[in-house]
Amino acid sequence: MAARVLRVGGAASPCSLLPGLRKLTSSSNRPREDSWLKSLFVRKVDPRKDAHSNLLAKKETSSLYKLQFHNVKPECLEAYNKICQEVLPKIHEDKHYPCTLVGTWNTWYGEQDQAVHLWRYEGGYPALTEVMSKLRENQEFVEFRKARSNMLLSRKNQLLLEFSFWNEPVPRSGPNIYELRSYQLRPGTMIEWGNYWARAIRFRQDNNEAVGGFFSQIGQLYMVHHLWAYKDLQTREDIRNAAWHKHGWEELVYYTVPLIQEMESRIMIPLKTSPLQ
Repeated sequence: MAARVLRVGGAASPCSLLPGLRKLTSSSNRPREDSWLKSLFVRKVDPRKDAHSNLLAKKETSSLYKLQFHNVKPECLEAYNKICQEVLPKIHEDKHYPCTLVGTWNTWYGEQDQAVHLWRYEGGYPALTEVMSKLRENQEFVEFRKARSNMLLSRKNQLLLEFSFWNEPVPRSGPNIYELRSYQLRPGTMIEWGNYWARAIRFRQDNNEAVGGFFSQIGQLYMVHHLWAYKDLQTREDIRNAAWHKHGWEELVYYTVPLIQEMESRIMIPLKTSPLQ
């Protein structure tokens, strides 16, 4: 049966041709449209395959860092500090353990009744494994952990590597306050963060406030921690404001802010036995 064609004034109606044209146009243009759409959403990847940790971390050292957060029962904070100051320096000073206590603090502003400890393991994961194994045989440390557990509400830790463009944290005299600025980055943006901060760090060196910069490997991932030292809160304010008067700082801030999902600042006071005072 012949197909019926609507005629207007003796001519075939354009409407009668639309279904066929739509089918032809759709089938012929779809690959091109799909390709165009994919080009919008698919990011080109550098053919070189390497973990961001290998690209961003220091090559001359194989140090691994552990950052510990202990939320202490408010009534136990003084006793907690006392036993930490008795036991932790012994591990730090004992050459039997390939680790160093970089710093130990109580938060002053930020999350309250919190202790923060930063350890360095010279030799990476094998050193960490060695220390943990030896501490299980250390009766004093076993008793310390048992007593400490009764004083805590919660605890967490992260294993970190050090950014290659930051100075390694070394002991310093005080008195100082310390700021730990923690950034939760959007997944996949660590390389971009490192590229921007490799330039940004030069704006924050004049007053020797930069202590260390780290990124997480185990624990909460895509976390960055910047550790700063200041004489007091007013000095912190003055130094941070001065950075905005340096050409290029505002541009780097503009490009790094979109990489951040969440950020937190802790102002911390070092314990008397902390190498960072």
